[in-house]
Amino acid sequence: MSAVMRGSPSDRVGPSAASMEHDLAFERGDFDRVRSLIYQRAGISLGDGKQAMVYSRLSRRLRDTGHGSFASYLHWLERESGAVAEAEWQEFVNCLTTNLTSFFREDHHFVALVDDLRSRAKSGMRIWCSAASTGEEPYSIAMTVVESLGANHNVKLVASDIDTQVLTKARLGVYPQDARGLTPQRLHQHFLRGKGPQEGFIRVKPELARMIEFRALNLMDSRWSLGEPFDIVFCRNVMIYFDAPTQLKVLEKMHACMTPGSLLYVGHSENFTDAKHLFRLRGKTIYERV
Repeated sequence: MSAVMRGSPSDRVGPSAASMEHDLAFERGDFDRVRSLIYQRAGISLGDGKQAMVYSRLSRRLRDTGHGSFASYLHWLERESGAVAEAEWQEFVNCLTTNLTSFFREDHHFVALVDDLRSRAKSGMRIWCSAASTGEEPYSIAMTVVESLGANHNVKLVASDIDTQVLTKARLGVYPQDARGLTPQRLHQHFLRGKGPQEGFIRVKPELARMIEFRALNLMDSRWSLGEPFDIVFCRNVMIYFDAPTQLKVLEKMHACMTPGSLLYVGHSENFTDAKHLFRLRGKTIYERV
């Protein structure tokens, strides 16, 4: 079916999106509204090249909610109130977040984490994984804790994400048996193999799952109710979706919920040298709280 478009060519989305076959009306003004709304809700800055991605991901919500155009859906979303609206806002955010992850991704961090855990081991150490996605990262942290400190460690791990759908998957802890990043030794030590209908899948062992408290959290919230300060924070490949002012606001709030000298692990393309009053570079994409 050809695209359903209204208005003059200057009002329409860019070539990357216009070349797709659209069955739902989607104009440049709709894309700009989406950009504004996701920035307000989640701090995410969408570039001009994301039109096709926005159409692909949000069109499913339009169909599920019975809307024939983005303008209609967005108008309803902004005007609706109460529990229904709040639930749909969450779906809106879920659709537009990116969840690329794997076990032991950027493995140099987990090599460094072994030394950091052993040198900082103390009563009540707390770790926060601030972008849990489908769980591979927090479970990788938990495995590293067990392998470094043994089963009788005293480490508490909080894992959060803005996307409630990926958190549901993370809590289940079920993955394909050939999941990337897992060695045969770790598969044997930390996972149960599925049988019968579950053959080809693995599940995190209960003792590992019990280490992690999963929470829904929007980094744009004015207050984070996360309990006592953290000794280690993983916030990897999150800030790349924020503009500079939003990055600084998030870093300031992270600084406030970390102990002096605690460590912040970030993504390979993230650089916070402009926040030297908050964090100083200590290693390869690892910062120390000032």
